[in-house]
Amino acid sequence: MREIVNALLYQSRTGCQWDYLPHDLPPPGAVKYSFYKWRDDGTDEVIHDLLRRQVREGRGRLTDPSLVVLDTRSLHAAAGVPAATTGRDASKKVPGRKRGPAVDVLGLVVAVVVLAASVHDNAFGTALLDKVAAGTSTVTKALVDQGFEKTVVDHGVGLGIAVEIIERNPADRGFVPQPIRWRVEQTNGILMLHRRLVRDCEHRPVWAESRVYWAISDVMARRLTGASALARRGA
Repeated sequence: MREIVNALLYQSRTGCQWDYLPHDLPPPGAVKYSFYKWRDDGTDEVIHDLLRRQVREGRGRLTDPSLVVLDTRSLHAAAGVPAATTGRDASKKVPGRKRGPAVDVLGLVVAVVVLAASVHDNAFGTALLDKVAAGTSTVTKALVDQGFEKTVVDHGVGLGIAVEIIERNPADRGFVPQPIRWRVEQTNGILMLHRRLVRDCEHRPVWAESRVYWAISDVMARRLTGASALARRGA
């Protein structure tokens, strides 16, 4: 089982196809079977959530957060991804899918949703809030950017989550980190260090969500064990 997990993390980091996994790892068929099985029965999320709670406790925080930060990022889809599950982001001019994590103040993923890039941020935000509320009952506040609108705020009220829209200062030029909200931008950047997540290569959105959980599980395992951090571009 440990070697199968190593194979999944290797594929996440390098982006290789199943058949190109190194020969010193388990056979591709066994790794693929475990990935699908753990995705379908929720084992990937269970592992991820247990690691997240350990990291939070190690930082002197409660096991589950009270505040989350929401954001979305549009990604190009690979050639083999079915057109029925993709779309075009009208504002960013990106054809493919849209990935949206909800992270805590440490940048750890609480929930993630993957949908077609054509889905409006309002619909995306409501789906992400639903998943956050289903996963934990402790979240009472969510921070979002100006891409989300009153629909998301009203939906949060029904879930007991106060949604605050953080507006950008009109005088700012270029990228200016916003207090607390910058954590989700940091997490998006970390995800892009995993080549499997640079493009959406999965046939179904739920498969892409599982890939995010494995990537962040890799990051959290490194934090817990004190292993070296992932090498950044150009390092």
